[in-house]
This record gives sequence, structure tokens and C-alpha cells, in this order.
Amino acid sequence: MALPSTYADRNCSLARALEVVGERWTLMIVRDAFFGVRRFGDFAAQLGIPRAVLTSRLKALVQEGVLVRDDDGSGNVEYRLTDKGVELWPVVRALMGWGDAHYSPAGVKRATRHDQDGGPLDPDGRCQDCGVLVPVPDIRIEPGPGFVAADSEPDRVSFAINTPRRLLEPVTPRAAAGRD
Repeated sequence: MALPSTYADRNCSLARALEVVGERWTLMIVRDAFFGVRRFGDFAAQLGIPRAVLTSRLKALVQEGVLVRDDDGSGNVEYRLTDKGVELWPVVRALMGWGDAHYSPAGVKRATRHDQDGGPLDPDGRCQDCGVLVPVPDIRIEPGPGFVAADSEPDRVSFAINTPRRLLEPVTPRAAAGRD
């Protein structure tokens, strides 16, 4: 049963947050935005999401100020996380950790590290080597011991996001092709 879209008393912050990010696919879009996916076609291909659903979710995330839509005027459109969107990282990180703990017996699917010193991050995002609470742009994400590579040759976006890289670093056609 779906949550109602409005609340008479507006006294439940969790319910209000779920109105924004609780629909199917929405947190996956946000996750991929953290991984650097910015283009509509790349979201669609990476997630296997129906285009109409993706259009609706992106529009809602832009309307709520979680993403910003950048149009360079020549038809190239990109979606980037706003500061409000970046504040969702602890939620995404916690859900990934919960999924790893309960559904990934071989270990974490994606490990997070402090890009500056390579130290692993604890569940709160603190570097276990230097003790710093690492800001999102300084977090490196990389395949962990539970990561299972696809049997087929990965597409350019999958190749880019499955290679150690900083969060929020954009997946661009040039960077994603980066096997040369």
C-alpha cells in the first residue's frame, strides 16, 4: 500500500522524506548520481529503468531541489546533485551497508575510502587511518570483496563506475571510455 501523498498534520518528517525519495527507482537514481552518472541515457541504460519512469523521477528530484538540471543550450542535458542531494549520502551509505551486511556474504559490494590517504571509512564516514570525517567529494568508492563483475564486456558507464573513483566525479564519454 502506497503512502498518501499529503499528510493532514505534516508532523512526520520520515513520511515527508519518503514522499521525495521513497518511490521505486528514486534512491537508485540518487545513488548513480553519487557515482557520477549525469545524463538521462546513462541513467536509463545503467538502471534498466523505463524511460517514462526515469523522466518522472528526474523531474520530481529537480522540483524538490535534490538534483539540478543543466542544459548547455546545444541539447546536452546533465543532472547533478545539489547540496540538498549530497546530504542524502549518509542515507545511501547506510542502506548500502545494511544491504551488504544482510545480503552480501562475500563482503561489501563497494568499499569507501578516504581519497587523500586511502584509509577505509567506518559506517559513519570517518577515515579509520586519520580519523577525519570525510566529506563526500573526498570519498573514493571502489569494488569490494563482494563485488561480482558482469560476465559480459561492461558498457562505458559501468566500466567507469566500477573503477575506483571519487564520488560525484562525472562520468563523461571521454572518462568512461578511459580504457585507452
